[in-house]
Amino acid sequence: MALSRRAFLKTGLAGVTLLACGTYTLPSPQPAAAAVIPWTTLEKTVVAIPVPATSPMLSPTAIDQFAQYGYGRWQYAPGLACPKRLDLMPADYTGKNATQAARLLRFFTISDIHITDKESPAQLIYLGLLEHISSAYSPVMFYTTQVLNAAVQTINALHAKDPIDFGISLGDVCNSTQYNELRWYLDILDGKAITPSSGAHAGAETIDYQKPFQAAGLNPAIPWYQALGNHDHFWLGSAPLTDHLRQTCVGDTVLNLGNVLIHGMDSRGFYMGTIDGNTANGAVIASGSVADFATPPTVAPDPGRRPLSRQEWMGKFFNTASQPAGHGFSQDNIRADFACYSFEPKSELPLRVLVLDDTQSDADFSGNAFLWHGSVDQKRWDWLVGELDKGQAEGKLMIIAAHVPIGVEKPGAFMSWWDKAHVTEAALFDKLHTYPNLLLWIAGHRHYNTVTAFPSPDPTRPELGFWQVETSSLRDFPQQFRTFDILRNSDDTISIVTINAGPQPEDGSLAALSRSHAVAAQQLISNPAISSNPMLYLPTGSYNGELVVALSPAMQAKLRQYGTPLPATPATAAL
Repeated sequence: MALSRRAFLKTGLAGVTLLACGTYTLPSPQPAAAAVIPWTTLEKTVVAIPVPATSPMLSPTAIDQFAQYGYGRWQYAPGLACPKRLDLMPADYTGKNATQAARLLRFFTISDIHITDKESPAQLIYLGLLEHISSAYSPVMFYTTQVLNAAVQTINALHAKDPIDFGISLGDVCNSTQYNELRWYLDILDGKAITPSSGAHAGAETIDYQKPFQAAGLNPAIPWYQALGNHDHFWLGSAPLTDHLRQTCVGDTVLNLGNVLIHGMDSRGFYMGTIDGNTANGAVIASGSVADFATPPTVAPDPGRRPLSRQEWMGKFFNTASQPAGHGFSQDNIRADFACYSFEPKSELPLRVLVLDDTQSDADFSGNAFLWHGSVDQKRWDWLVGELDKGQAEGKLMIIAAHVPIGVEKPGAFMSWWDKAHVTEAALFDKLHTYPNLLLWIAGHRHYNTVTAFPSPDPTRPELGFWQVETSSLRDFPQQFRTFDILRNSDDTISIVTINAGPQPEDGSLAALSRSHAVAAQQLISNPAISSNPMLYLPTGSYNGELVVALSPAMQAKLRQYGTPLPATPATAAL
């Protein structure tokens, strides 16, 4: 029987206890999957097959009924164009006679991976189902490690075809800042054996999503860098870690909270649930009203679930086999509890990447004012202005990499710039528009592939405009990352060619199953009929573009000597 979400929640799952299994030896990891033949959204896309009109609206937990009612079906569709965007250029500019003269830089971005310990007792599943919060419950949450591994293999294949200079992860690698979630992320990039379960390791021998596997590892020739997201240092990306939350993470009792969206983090009354790793479809257990339970529901505890502070989180990036050490963070960052830094990806190229922590601070939290917004305090603002001033004075192109995008949400929206931030969004734009060498702001957070132009406020100086490119979540549909090619054109402009790509899993693999579940989640949770935050750019959820940028006369002259020459063909034909 197909239940409504609220009917499902009212039934509850009372009195459920998960018991530890004593001494347990994990099975050997499964071998890494074979190499893939890469394609991007220039060649083909993934689109959902519409759900039959006669199908009922299922609970997102009704995974065993998805196929019966036509949820989660998808097919390949033609590739997307890569339109040439001239939004920042003078009105009379056409670029018709310009060719791409040289490549300056090639990199990838990946964001909002949300590696999830699905068996943690400190989740928000009950409320997630009640309020359609996909980050709290989604049928994709069982496969986050396997999807990242598949994405890494695709990146490696793209690198083999056309070398990538570096990669950057734009935050929210964890779902809830647990140590084991971060460790899985780092170990997948390092190509280690992964045990994607916790506690008693239920189902590790019999349930596919629980079985250990051998990660492929990112090609060691690709250095990668990291930005901080709100889920990386707040509980579920929403609130500072209290003693109650910390004890629940490493304890055996499932989290007891009220409707925190209304009554705040001190409210109680419902067990928030967890996942039974011994079930093929990841049954939700220990979820419902406290009154329905004779005793508090428990799970097998695991010290690996301990939540990390920002300093602890940054410190773990020094415990990897990949490069560079710290992945952008320094020991000074850790000592100062400060997650901003800059780097120059090519020593011979005058281009600097400024990695900005624009998530909120612990002190911003009060009651049910959750920490989903963009913000900078005085220290981060001073750092950003200092780096921009320095880059401009040194004659270097600049890219800002941050978790939260700017200028794309209405004031007061839950992912907008915080209305109490030390620097207003208007003041931020006023300052950014004074730097002719700023090309690009890259971000994640919203799980969209949006591209936005921020033209110069002075039409006589088009070089004061810049682009923003968002990278969607690897967790949710369309489960993609991006490549960027920074090209010097024959008319002394710059083209930023950005292309979506995604995991290309083998048929029948867990990453392929996750794609189906991501489509189903899109149909059941992010459906415009019930969601205040529906997916953009449907049916593909993807967007490619060649984004043209004007340069100052000084940078035009300077950059003519830089870059690897390209054939005189459209950039997207070769990328």
